[in-house]
Amino acid sequence: MKTIRIFTLVFFLVAFSCNMLAQINANEVLEVAQRVNNYFMQKYEDPTVPTNVNKIRPSNLWTRAVYYEGLMALHDIDPQQRYIDYATTWANFHQWSPRNGINTCDADDQCCGQTYVELLPYTGRCRPLDYVLDCKELNNVRANLAHQMQTPNPKNGSLYGWWTWIDAIQMAMPLYMQMYQVTGEENYLNHAMKMYRWTRNDCGGGLFNVKEGLWWRDADYVPPYKEPDGQQCYWSRGNGWVYAALVRCMNVLPKKSKAYKELKKDFMLMSEALLKCQREDGFWNPSLVSTSYEMPETSGTSLFLYGMAWGIQKGYLKADVYGPACEKAWSAMVRVAVHLDGFLGWMQGTGKDPSAGQPLSYDKVPDFEDYGTGCFLLGATEYYKLLK
Repeated sequence: MKTIRIFTLVFFLVAFSCNMLAQINANEVLEVAQRVNNYFMQKYEDPTVPTNVNKIRPSNLWTRAVYYEGLMALHDIDPQQRYIDYATTWANFHQWSPRNGINTCDADDQCCGQTYVELLPYTGRCRPLDYVLDCKELNNVRANLAHQMQTPNPKNGSLYGWWTWIDAIQMAMPLYMQMYQVTGEENYLNHAMKMYRWTRNDCGGGLFNVKEGLWWRDADYVPPYKEPDGQQCYWSRGNGWVYAALVRCMNVLPKKSKAYKELKKDFMLMSEALLKCQREDGFWNPSLVSTSYEMPETSGTSLFLYGMAWGIQKGYLKADVYGPACEKAWSAMVRVAVHLDGFLGWMQGTGKDPSAGQPLSYDKVPDFEDYGTGCFLLGATEYYKLLK
């Protein structure tokens, strides 16, 4: 009888969680993602045009590169040639090169390489692994990473000390893992993990608070730094960058590898911590554990949805626990942030902490719209996969 009761309870919980997820239709999620992306592609019709926010910047800077991560994710669930044409035009214009050339060691400059790698199958020439070394599209990325892997950071003297802010983990670490995947060369994997561990454990005394499962943005924000209300400063989008990076890295790593298990452990710690930080309305605040700057924020919320939806699909996160969190996050963004024309409100502009770009609002246009759109598309597409 006890076995029957346990089975009945398990069956009820699974059915309950599936029913909750079914309340939102996957096709509705796709429609919203398409609308948000259409808004961006129509507004920025020519992907080669530089950005002009206070100064001219080439369109392969990090903000735009994050958008293309989202676009490629959207193409994965909604294959359209215009997405590939748009991204390929951009990559060709920039000669498949990092921003600022092959001698840059700035993770922000390398972020565009992630989409370059994802575009390889659509070039008509480059096939995975066996022929990738002859693929000219990768030459500049390979040269750039080779340069970084032998160049210490002069500011701290460490060969692995380049990711001094946690955003950099998302900007560059997945690229190293992609290059490991397509070339089979373990030096990419090994170097990336050493850089990750340096940021996690050494930078500023270690930027990952293992006890709380959250990250300080950089060495300026570790204790004794506090938010105005006296709480720790855990920036939402900064933690979102790391959370998304862990997913993007694990997606291309062998599940039995030491690196995968190491990253998964941090993913689980972050997932538990982030679940506790979610607001009642489904959003996450710009400052995760603080009452300072208490308001909806779309970019961090999108990235947390991305990671949690992925984790449920992998069986790492319990659907009956994290499924409702995903549903709340998605419903909140659609209800409060997404405009009818696809514009995204409550989006924090560029910066490095919760105070940047304040105050946020439904109608305020952030200084850059591209990375926020990319974050949203990552969250939307992974949630669509979960519902499917």
